[in-house]
Amino acid sequence: MSDSHSPAQPPIHWFNDPTDVPADVADWLMEMGSMTRRFEKQGVTVTVKPQNECFVSRAELGESEAQQLPESARYWVREIVLFGDAEPWLLGRTVIPEETLTGPDMALVDLGTLPLGRYLFSGNNLTRDYIHLGQLQSEQGDLWARRSRLRLSDKPLLLTEIFLPDSPVHRPEGKVSGI
Repeated sequence: MSDSHSPAQPPIHWFNDPTDVPADVADWLMEMGSMTRRFEKQGVTVTVKPQNECFVSRAELGESEAQQLPESARYWVREIVLFGDAEPWLLGRTVIPEETLTGPDMALVDLGTLPLGRYLFSGNNLTRDYIHLGQLQSEQGDLWARRSRLRLSDKPLLLTEIFLPDSPVHRPEGKVSGI
């Protein structure tokens, strides 16, 4: 998911006007709380499978990502697949400047299978600067996406989430079948 997508995945088109997104989809994408908690409210078990976790240089970030974050010698990148009852629902990519990884927040490099939202929303030191809404065309069809710059103890990190076809974002009324 470099530059918010993997080399095999087309780039995300970020909307200038959030009204370009249907209201039922925007309701999901504009979620200000934890997406993990929102998914769990659908009555599913949420699990995470890390795909890639490593430090990278600024040159290894996509231009779009680099513009959203301050200069840093290194950035921690974590790419995951989030599952709802074993169905892949979301691709997540977190980019964290090394300067954000201080004190207890150094734990961000050791999350493993813990959803990022469980860590971020467990305290009261998190703020969100913005949410950008987007869409990309893939072999699986048009997929919705969002990008948020969050601040943990006033230190930035960038989170990009791509909602896969089985995600409730892509279902009428955002409900899991049978619930």
